[in-house]
This record gives sequence, structure tokens and C-alpha cells, in this order.
Amino acid sequence: MSRLFCLLLLALSSVVVPAAELPRSAPEAQGVSSVDLLAFVEALDAAGDPAVADGLHSVMVVRHGQTIAEGWWAPYKPQLRHQLYSLSKSFTSTAVGIAAAEGKLRIDDPVLTFFPAEAPADPSAHLKAMRVADLLRMATGHQGEPPHLRSEPWVRQFLSHPVPFKPGTHFLYNTPATFMQSAIVQKATGEKLHDYLGPRLFAPLGIEGATWEESPEGMSVGGFGLSVRTGDIATFGQMLLQKGTWEGREIVPAAWVEEATSRQVANGSNPESDWDQGYGYQFWRCRHGAFRGDGAFGQYCIVLPEEDAVVAITSGTRDMQRVLDIVWKKLLPAFRAVPIPADDAAAAKLTARLAALQVPLPPAGALPQGMAGKRYDFDDNNAKLASVAIEPGADGDTVVFVADGREHRIPCGRGTWRTGDVAWAGMPARPAAVAGGWEGETFTLRICFVETPFVSTVRLTMMDDEVRMVSEANVGFGAVKQPELIGKSRLPNK
Repeated sequence: MSRLFCLLLLALSSVVVPAAELPRSAPEAQGVSSVDLLAFVEALDAAGDPAVADGLHSVMVVRHGQTIAEGWWAPYKPQLRHQLYSLSKSFTSTAVGIAAAEGKLRIDDPVLTFFPAEAPADPSAHLKAMRVADLLRMATGHQGEPPHLRSEPWVRQFLSHPVPFKPGTHFLYNTPATFMQSAIVQKATGEKLHDYLGPRLFAPLGIEGATWEESPEGMSVGGFGLSVRTGDIATFGQMLLQKGTWEGREIVPAAWVEEATSRQVANGSNPESDWDQGYGYQFWRCRHGAFRGDGAFGQYCIVLPEEDAVVAITSGTRDMQRVLDIVWKKLLPAFRAVPIPADDAAAAKLTARLAALQVPLPPAGALPQGMAGKRYDFDDNNAKLASVAIEPGADGDTVVFVADGREHRIPCGRGTWRTGDVAWAGMPARPAAVAGGWEGETFTLRICFVETPFVSTVRLTMMDDEVRMVSEANVGFGAVKQPELIGKSRLPNK
């Protein structure tokens, strides 16, 4: 191996702060061309909408147990946890499998046997027939998803919801059903799901600092709410690929992994959709013999047993199928059965491209004359914004909002990201990276909430007597674009 190539491998590995450590390898040594990997990464980078920062946050490719490519779109970083949303479900299913192996429960147990105090006074025959296995395969018999309002206990809400169909006969994607798995694990083991997985899954895999949101009853949410690092997702996928073994030790029964990742229920018939290939125990079947766990806005753990490969991705994208299509079109054909000759030049290009990945920065122009400190007041609005002003700085301006009677100062990097805690859109302050700058009369502010899929882009077009403000998120469960606000100017300190 050449000295140049050794240096490239060192550079690639040096960008990672490993928690769940996987060995690193040159792609060619694992039968994958750096040229093909570069094309895959470039396709992922081009898939988003730069105007609203819709796109990828991280990617890791593992072949034969070796990481052959990894990259984070700045300001996202290897050491940061990322909200997994429904990818959490696959971890919950794994907890059920471990608990079953320990004799704490059986998947044929009726759900009601775990909750005698919460059961309805006169449960229906279908509710009585619902088993843990029905929760796992999203075939509970519900016609619509049960509510999970924060004002009421979630177990009672689930058990009081009508069950019109015989359990096991109808697929319905059902996040509360995953919460019930978490509740059952807690009832059966005496530990919260998060705590139960600590010594059994997280510690063996080297997953440190995982957090999980809780229900009103104080139970791990199960169906969402888990936050881990990209490397942790990759390691979880590699463990599944190895049929539940890690470093020579079985931490999840091989039979459970096989059963959980196999097709347990039909969920559609479109051959081009990766959401119609069947569903296992909280795992989706994919095209090309693969399976995956995934979460809203593009959080993926993709396992390709036929290729002995794992792909871990975090993102904030509106089109999750598009990302999978890129995996099938660009990455899947790149896998060869045997090692191929080293390509130092291609490896250097791949390393440089991975290091340069970045969420699109806004324009980096400086504050125009006459705008310093000018404040604009808004009429009453749903966003509860009272005013905005921009204060100049040597290395970046500060946007000053007044909302709900409080002043919020957001320092911006100019042509770079500045980190800190930011309160925005009625949410409490969260870790974020911010950049902003001018292009003509318009100041563009971009806020990446770096432990989530969410990025907010705010454009303030400032004229002598008014400002027009437009705010749009890259992704969201509701409207992502807010109505335009128009504010009127007043002199500083007036």
C-alpha cells in the first residue's frame, strides 16, 4: 500500500469521533471502487433542494464489517446524536426479542394480560385476541391509528380505541402499537425500555449517550424519540447483518433477527415502492433482498445481506424514496465479490469530497449601509413575533427578534457556521448552527438544529420603511412555509 494511500486512510478516519467503533478500510479492499462511491456521494449531495436545505446530514457505508466511506454535511458532526423518529421502532422490536429470549414474555401473549388495571371494563373480542406479535407486525386490527395525546395516559388511550378487524388480518402503520411494545417490556422486566437496552444492546455495541423521549406515564416512547449517532446506526445494522452477534457474542438471538427482518405481513403491491415489499417486526422489507429500519425525513439503517453491506443515513428530506433509489442505482451496482486494485487518485478525490460536504450556506454579503440597528415592528401574528433588527459584527451579524415579550439574539456566522443554543418558532432553545448574510436588500438566515432533521431558512427583505419576512423549514409534519410577515421600520431606541 502506498504512503499516499495510507495518509488518505488516516485523514478519513481522523474526521470520526468513534463511539460505536467499526474498523476502517480502503473501499477497493472490500470490492468497491472509490470512483463509484464518489458518484454515490455526489448523487446524494445533489438530491436535496438547496433553497430550503432539504437533503442529507450524514452517510456511512459498511462492507464486510469495514467502514469504506463516511461523511457528514457540515454543520452536522460524527459526535452529534440525531433524532431517529421511527427508526426507533427497530430498536424497540429488538428489545422485545431480547426479553422473549430471557423468558420475560412471549410474542403470543395477549396484550391485555400485561395491563389488567388499564383494560376497558368490557373489552371487545378483537381486543382480547390482540397479541404481542400483532403489535410487532403492525396488524393490531385498528382501522385508524389510536391517539397519543399528552394529556392522557397512552396505554389507556390505546386500549380504549376500537378494534374493528381481527388482529393479524390488516396492516396499519401504527406508532402507538410500538409504544405498547415498550410498555410491555417495562411491565415484563421492571425496567424502562431505554434502561433495559442499556447493558443488553447499547453497551455491547458501544452506543453511548443514547436518549429516549418518554410518555406521560414515564415510559420510553418506543415508536420514536430515540437519538443516537450515525456510527451507532451503522453498528446496529452490522449486528443485524451478523444475525445478532457482536465480537463473537450473541446479544440478540439469531432466530429473532431472522424472523424480525423477514416478511411477516403484506403491505402493498407496487414493485417500485420500498414501502410495499412487506413488513416484519418493526422492519421494512426492501427491494433487492434488503431490509431496513427508517424514520421520518430520512433516517435509515439499510441492511443488504446479499452484498454483506450496511448503509446508515441521517437527513432532513421530503422524499425518502428518492434516497433509497440512489442507493439502488448508484451504490448497489458498485459491490464486487472480490477486492479490486487500489486507486490512490480516486481515493483522494473521495476523501476530499466527503470532507467538503456541507448544508448550503446562505449568501455571505455584509450589512448594507443604513441598516445597522434599524428595528421593524410587526402587527399581531400567529408566530407571535413583535419585531426584528440586525446588528452588524466583524465576523457575522446578529439577528434580534422579540417574541412573546422576550428578546432572542441569534448570532450568525458569515460564510461559516456559528454554534449555540437557539430558540425558534415557539420551541425552547436547542443546539443549533447558524449562518447568515446579505445579498442586496435581503438577509438570509439559516438555522440548522443539529440534533434533529430540521433546518429553518428565514429571508428578511429590508427596505427603508418596511421588512418582508418569509420563513420555511426543510421538512415538517405540517405546513413548512409560514405566511409572509410585513413589518414597519422605526429608528433605533424609539
